[in-house]
Amino acid sequence: MSKQADKNVKVSKKKDFSPANIILWIILICVAVVQIFPLIWLIDFSLASSNEMFTTGLLIIPNKIQWGNYAKAFVDGHFLHYLRNSILINGLAVILVVVISIMAAFACKRMQWKLNNFVKTLLLLGMMIPIHATLLPNYKIYSYLHMTDTIWALLIPYVAFSLPQGLFLMTGFLDGVPVELEEAAVMDGCGIYRIVFQIVTPILKPSIATVCIMTFLNNWNEFMMASTYLSSPKWKTLPFSILEFTGQYSSNYAVQFAVMALTAAPAVIVYIVLNKHITKGVAMGAVKG
Repeated sequence: MSKQADKNVKVSKKKDFSPANIILWIILICVAVVQIFPLIWLIDFSLASSNEMFTTGLLIIPNKIQWGNYAKAFVDGHFLHYLRNSILINGLAVILVVVISIMAAFACKRMQWKLNNFVKTLLLLGMMIPIHATLLPNYKIYSYLHMTDTIWALLIPYVAFSLPQGLFLMTGFLDGVPVELEEAAVMDGCGIYRIVFQIVTPILKPSIATVCIMTFLNNWNEFMMASTYLSSPKWKTLPFSILEFTGQYSSNYAVQFAVMALTAAPAVIVYIVLNKHITKGVAMGAVKG
């Protein structure tokens, strides 16, 4: 038995170091380097001085690491104010998307009414519309309703364009939830809201985690809508911190890179920590759907 086990180990090692596997690893490493290089480039430029920006190389070797760029970006860029707005707006968007997508998925998949398939299809068609294609009509509507430069000017489109994706994931996962659980709850006298939020929602935890993460990441760095609808600093989000160091004739590029690094840090951390939940939720929803 031991000889046979040794042979199996040797065969597996040979397979691990086969030419095909080596080529595959080289390709994967090259792809990983290409994907992570923009982040390395961003951090490298954020630690240099503005005079060192104009170089012929892809990366800079600073004569002295400029940690002061981050201190200036944090203080002069009003980082905490913009960070608070970003967390508040994105947090509310995530909560609304999760709640509405759960109720919409339950209504379209479990409740029998004439237009359930039509409404589901109509909502899912929102995935085909680019968010920035609605800039002008939304601005006209907000101007007429006096909603520009308010939190609703960002919250409404963030929720509206994240909802189709949330509905898609929720309905796919809800197909795998046994209907018998809900029938038993009805027999016990449960109402519709208790069934949705106390029985169905806990089962949808993997899909809820995926919707929360993807909604947060999709809206975190959004700038075009915020710059169109907002004029005063009251509700401006974190990407606006970069504009604090943009002048009419010159800009402090080094500090701008530091601001971009600080802005990207929360999204990168969230993705690294919760990457497994994204993959798991999407895969489970696809299989169950």
